[in-house]
Amino acid sequence: MVAIIDYGAGNIRSVENAVRLLGREVILTKDPDVIRTADHVILPGVGAFGDAMERIRSGGMEQVICDAASGGVPFLGICLGLQLLFEESEESPGVTGLGVLGGKILRFPDRSQKVPQIGWNDLYYPSEFSGTAGEEKGRLFRGIPEHSYVYFVHSFYLQARDRKIVSAGAFYGTDFDASIESGNLFACQFHPEKSETVGLKILQNFLEVSSC
Repeated sequence: MVAIIDYGAGNIRSVENAVRLLGREVILTKDPDVIRTADHVILPGVGAFGDAMERIRSGGMEQVICDAASGGVPFLGICLGLQLLFEESEESPGVTGLGVLGGKILRFPDRSQKVPQIGWNDLYYPSEFSGTAGEEKGRLFRGIPEHSYVYFVHSFYLQARDRKIVSAGAFYGTDFDASIESGNLFACQFHPEKSETVGLKILQNFLEVSSC
């Protein structure tokens, strides 16, 4: 069973529909016991970093999310769900994130490109990525050629402290970290559920990861 963590953020139903399309049983939940017993856990979301952390903390969900993200069960953060896994965001100064991983969420530089980035962008696979033994790229991207296009909607981007966990990058006025992999913890800034065939393949790859 796939648990999608429902903390009141947007874009949850589209993730649910994509997982169901792939033939998996899925439940939207804020129940810690359901999250702890799930085969796979997804933390989706769109919206503001500070508001999301306030909802997570006021709902008593911070510890169960941190436990799930670091406990060996395959865990996927999507868009805001990626950002919340890190320590802080320039969107909400003074608000601490979940801090499961080290790094900051930065605002896109004020240049000629429009912010937020809304639309398709291509991915590259960084040479620094360490991955699992024998893997040349992240497990989310098995069967997906470099420079495949995925769908983004965001004004802020990740700068991970450990460059070896960055499994995909993209460029939008500046290079940014588009996906990470650390053990069975995965996260992507883009929306696989909106990325058509490539996105469904990414979700399928995630759902095929076993617990460690």
